[in-house]
Amino acid sequence: MDGKNSNTNNADDPYSYTQNSEYQKELVDTAKDMVNKLIHEKLDIEDSSVNFPNTFRIADLGCSVGLNTFFAVQNIIEAIELKFKSKQQNPQIPEFHVFFNDLTSNDFNTLFRNLPPSTSRGYFAAGVPGSFHGRLFPDVSLHFVHCSSSLHWLSRVPEEVTNRDSIAWNKGRIHYTGPEKEVREAYSVQFRKDMEVFLTARALELVGGGLMVLIVSGVQDGVLPSETSIGMGFDVLGSCLEDMAKMGRVSQEKVDSFNLPFYYSSPKELKALIETNGYFDIVKLEKMATPMRHEIPNLQICTMHLRAIIRGLIEEHFGDEIIEELFDRHIKKLANSTFIFSKESRKEANFLVFLKRKVTD
Repeated sequence: MDGKNSNTNNADDPYSYTQNSEYQKELVDTAKDMVNKLIHEKLDIEDSSVNFPNTFRIADLGCSVGLNTFFAVQNIIEAIELKFKSKQQNPQIPEFHVFFNDLTSNDFNTLFRNLPPSTSRGYFAAGVPGSFHGRLFPDVSLHFVHCSSSLHWLSRVPEEVTNRDSIAWNKGRIHYTGPEKEVREAYSVQFRKDMEVFLTARALELVGGGLMVLIVSGVQDGVLPSETSIGMGFDVLGSCLEDMAKMGRVSQEKVDSFNLPFYYSSPKELKALIETNGYFDIVKLEKMATPMRHEIPNLQICTMHLRAIIRGLIEEHFGDEIIEELFDRHIKKLANSTFIFSKESRKEANFLVFLKRKVTD
């Protein structure tokens, strides 16, 4: 759901998500110790209302094609096993059933070719195609849900931003980085709708006392997307498309109707949405250390990372014939826009959100 399914998934393709997801892998690694600690503290294996069966069910939402999803799942299982061993003299550790979820367009064949061998992975695996902006599993069937670097993907681009007759028409831009508050509000409203659906679906699927960990890409409180390096980067990409329209490479109408389905929420907004939904207790919501923060940005890597994430969106809207020219232009413009990577511009953030399903009568 984080766009991993919207690109070439061939693991050998240099532009694939598999070859360009080190940042996401480092986020999973960064979260590991905190997630382990919270599982130890908050997973109540002696709660009679949960009544853990012989099978402990885990879902990873927005799994893509590996390998990051396998690292995340292995970390979670190891932490759960440690919890059982620490609380029981002769621990009856359950079997683990892991559900890997992504959109139907995801390359599940590649996912399962990358799956660790059954002799070493310690769990049974299944694929679940479908959008997590809706139900995926039966009632009260999951014990743990993980979702990393995915929730900033909206279920759809807000209709208003592509409607010429709307005050939120986002002409000349591909994201909500402009000064028009109506465009930002349209994106915000869509995100609120999506999160309500997501949280309610997960609440129905989780057992009472079940746990959910989310790694959410966002911005710090009070920061506008236009003030962040990622927002500025989207403006650079948009300007490349505008240049190509002026040269007749693509139609202006196509450019004006193209918007990215990403929304970067703040911790204040996330907290309010979770509390309004009402099904979960917020155990932890805190800013994570940002991977690669102190590295000097490599423009080639930055462009390849962006290409891996949004290639599918570009091809769907414009066709695949513009890909090479577009990203050639992008890297050249980045070279003249190095202010994007300054310390002052790096105001985007990632947040660890650890939730516990409220137990109801």
